[in-house]
Order: sequence, then C-alpha cells, then structure tokens
Amino acid sequence: MTKVVEDAKGVVHHHKDRHLAERFERLIGIVMVVAIAILAVGLIYGVVTTGEATPSWMR
Repeated sequence: MTKVVEDAKGVVHHHKDRHLAERFERLIGIVMVVAIAILAVGLIYGVVTTGEATPSWMR
C-alpha cells in the first residue's frame, strides 16, 4: 500500500522500497519451515511403517 504525504510542492506518493534480496528473505524462511515439516512427516511415516526408529544399516 502506498503512503501519501502532502508537502509544499503537492502530493508525494511514497512506495515501499524492496530490493530483490529482501523479497526472497521471507520466501526462504517459508521454504525452510515447509521443508522441515515435510521431513518430519517423512520421519513419522518411516517409523510407523517399519515399526522401528533405527534404520537397518545402523543395527
């Protein structure tokens, strides 16, 4: 949303100055949370389907 400021010269419209890196900072955080959630679901699925939390190569 733009911010409107009125000064001696007239109406000045200010916009949010967002650089490309700033736009992706929030996206990276969201992607990390989604990745952690997917890994957690995969871990739970693996434990439920095999019945053991220790992988066979570690036994």
